[in-house]
Amino acid sequence: MQHIHNATQVTGSNTTTTLGLDELRDLYAYPEELAAPWLRVNFISTIDGAAHLDGSSTGLGTPSDKQVFGVLRELADVILVGAGTARAEDYGGARTNEARREWRLDRGLAAVPPVAIVSAGAHIDPTSRLLTDTSVAPIILTCSDAPAERKAQLTAAGAEVLEIGTDQVSTEAILTTLEGLGLDRILCEGGPSLFGQLVADDAVDELCITTSPLLVSGTTGRIAVSPQTVRTPMARAHLLTDDDGTVLTRWVRARPR
Repeated sequence: MQHIHNATQVTGSNTTTTLGLDELRDLYAYPEELAAPWLRVNFISTIDGAAHLDGSSTGLGTPSDKQVFGVLRELADVILVGAGTARAEDYGGARTNEARREWRLDRGLAAVPPVAIVSAGAHIDPTSRLLTDTSVAPIILTCSDAPAERKAQLTAAGAEVLEIGTDQVSTEAILTTLEGLGLDRILCEGGPSLFGQLVADDAVDELCITTSPLLVSGTTGRIAVSPQTVRTPMARAHLLTDDDGTVLTRWVRARPR
C-alpha cells in the first residue's frame, strides 16, 4: 500500500512510500480533542458504484481494504451498524488479537469495541453471531414500541438493549446515547439506509471509502440512500492506493458541525 501525496501521482512513483501499521494508525487517527462524538463512516464499493455483490460486501474486499478495516476498528470506541446489514453480513463481535488489545488498553480504550445495532423493531436473532460469537455484549438501539418479547430475548441472550425512541431511532438519539456511554469515536459500517439517514441529518464527520477494482453492473444500490438529497461539502484528507488497483480515500467535513 502506498500513500499518494498528490492525486495525480501513480503507484510506483519515487515519491510513494509503503505504509506500515503505525503509519496507518496515524493517518486514520481521530481528532485528539473531541467536544462531541465524531462519526466516521466506512464503506467499500466497486468502480461502477455497487455497494455489494450478491447481497454482501465480502466479495468486494481486497488485502489493503481488509488491513484498513482492521485499523479503523482498532481506533474506534464503538462499531455502529444497521440491523439489515448485520443480518446480511452475518455480523459477530469485533475480532482482535493480544497485540491490538494491549495497544487499545495503553491508550485508554476498551480492549475490544462493542457493536451497536440500530433496529427500531429489535429485529435481531438472539441466536445470531452478534450474541454468540463476541467477547463483549452488543448494544441494541431500539424503540419502546418494539415487541417486548424480542427485547426480553435479546437481554436474556446477553445484549444491552436500550430504548432510545418511541417508534423510530433518530440520529440525535444515537449520538446522544453513545456519547452518554462514553463512546465518542464512532465507526459506522452501514448499511446504505443508516448512512443515508446520517447524511440527511448532517451528522457525518468523515467518510472512508475503498474503491474495489471491479465492475459488476447489475441492480445493486449505492452506499447511501435517503428520501431526500442533501449536499455535504467534504475535503480529501488522504488517498492511498495498492498495486492491485485498490484506492482508499478519507474524506472529512469541509466545515465543522
